[in-house]
Amino acid sequence: MSRDLNRLYRALAADTDERVLPAPDRVRRRADRRARQRAAFGALTVAVLVAGTAAGTRLVLAAAPGADPGPPATTGSPAPSPTATPPAPSPSRTTPPPSARTPDAPPKTSGRPPDASPTSIPDRAFFVLAAANDAGTGSVFGTGPVLPALCGARPGEEGIVTRRARYLAFKLADTPEGHVLDGSYQHSITVYRDGRADDAMDELRQAVRDCPTQPGSDGGEGLTSTQRLLPDAGYGDESVLFELRRPTTDYEGAPAVAEAVRLVRAVRIGNVVTVLWERGWEGTSSPRSQVDKDSRRAVLAIRDWLR
Repeated sequence: MSRDLNRLYRALAADTDERVLPAPDRVRRRADRRARQRAAFGALTVAVLVAGTAAGTRLVLAAAPGADPGPPATTGSPAPSPTATPPAPSPSRTTPPPSARTPDAPPKTSGRPPDASPTSIPDRAFFVLAAANDAGTGSVFGTGPVLPALCGARPGEEGIVTRRARYLAFKLADTPEGHVLDGSYQHSITVYRDGRADDAMDELRQAVRDCPTQPGSDGGEGLTSTQRLLPDAGYGDESVLFELRRPTTDYEGAPAVAEAVRLVRAVRIGNVVTVLWERGWEGTSSPRSQVDKDSRRAVLAIRDWLR
């Protein structure tokens, strides 16, 4: 063995002899402590990574339109007990209380209550003759009786709110232009207080029944007329139809053999009563079919007005 190698061995032996090796149990305790430290460090690293991931996800969701960030994340807090008050919902999803809600808009109605009586009658409440029946003479508004004389009775004169009347002439559809007209109307519209329009209709029926004959009616010629109710239905809420018959006269005013017939129809629509009194034209009689057509037109005009 060389001197240098021998010298190195002696130096190594001298160095190791001065160091005392630890006991085996101390070596084990030191190893266990190092293992626990490594485990704690690993768990802490995992927790930091999880928290960072959750925070990043929340930031991404908060940046999205309409996203609800929800309550902030906490660590280490115990779970809420079943009896704990749940957190208030997000304002964007909260339904407002009944007191804070905007009330529904009320349905649109006319300015007049459904059963109230109108206080004026416009021109549009009166019907317009069909083109084939229009004689071009127009109509004239004025005053005067709205019903023929019925033995002094005045049916429907109580409870009136307002009334308008007009006079108009008509021709039949097959009458050539320029010929003598075929008839005329005294047409009236009367508005009653609530509950009085149907009373007026009952009074009219009774007045016709109580007056089977009437001297000097229909223009005051002094000729006696007879009145009677006719069956009627299909006009407005209810209707009354009656006829007046009297002898016709010649050009000198003397009674003739034939009879002239006048028709009167009253129709109730709610609190409104309209009367078509066909007055004839130079001794003509009332054409029932024409009176029926114009009665329907009168009802439609009043219904349109009352809407």
